[in-house]
Amino acid sequence: MADDEYEPEDLGEDMGDDDMGGDENMDDFDTAGGGNEGDAQEPQQNTKRITTQYMTKYERARVLGTRALQIAMGAPVMVELEGETDPLEIAKKELKVRKIPIKIRRYLPDGSFEVWGVDELIVTGL
Repeated sequence: MADDEYEPEDLGEDMGDDDMGGDENMDDFDTAGGGNEGDAQEPQQNTKRITTQYMTKYERARVLGTRALQIAMGAPVMVELEGETDPLEIAKKELKVRKIPIKIRRYLPDGSFEVWGVDELIVTGL
């Protein structure tokens, strides 16, 4: 059989715009975030920090990679360039002078988390 012999209904596709963008079914969703009684609790931020102030090698790798990608995609550079063109080298230079505008969220075993700014952490190995 040829492809033009099938109707969208035969393939299980709904090509109509009846269900797209309508608000009539939005009452089923809780947009306030209250959730049902059986839902898992959202993690809460700790007010007192208990983790170390040293950046781990895994955090450093993720921060450098993320920032290098941002720079490669055209994000503004936070340090003066002295001929550097490699985004990773620029990200390393930004990390060295603590100018990376990224926050690190550390999850704890009890489900809570801590948020550290890159400028608050001690970085070793640069």
